[in-house]
Amino acid sequence: MQRELITFQVAGQLFGLDIMAIREIRAWSPVTRLPGVPDYVSGVVNLRGTVLPVLDLAARLGWEPTEATPRNPIIVTDVDGQSRGLIVHSVNDIASLPADGLQQPEGTTHDNIVQFIEGLAPLNDDMVIVLNLAALASDDRVELAA
Repeated sequence: MQRELITFQVAGQLFGLDIMAIREIRAWSPVTRLPGVPDYVSGVVNLRGTVLPVLDLAARLGWEPTEATPRNPIIVTDVDGQSRGLIVHSVNDIASLPADGLQQPEGTTHDNIVQFIEGLAPLNDDMVIVLNLAALASDDRVELAA
């Protein structure tokens, strides 16, 4: 059985998310900043009458925050009935991986990113970092933005 992922780039790295968790991929729109939310929450946007929290994926992973421009797409995801937008640098393609094709990353408890990784998978000549969307969204402070 194959598993389908949407692949995208953040800070020059190739990432993937399960296609079933993706609601849509939309063009960049300016966000409204909110006080008291984590630094990786860029703000909120109006998504057809719904307030959508938008996370800067690079900042959430502990990297340099994204200087978002109209060239940055937003991947709208659904986690346990909660919608979140993820600012990425570019969207690549849909990739199919064998269901058992994920390998667990090596890391220590001090590696910020390891907690967000579901696994690693080879794809052509690249390595895809498959993200655990539930872990990315698991911060009670993000609820303030919803």
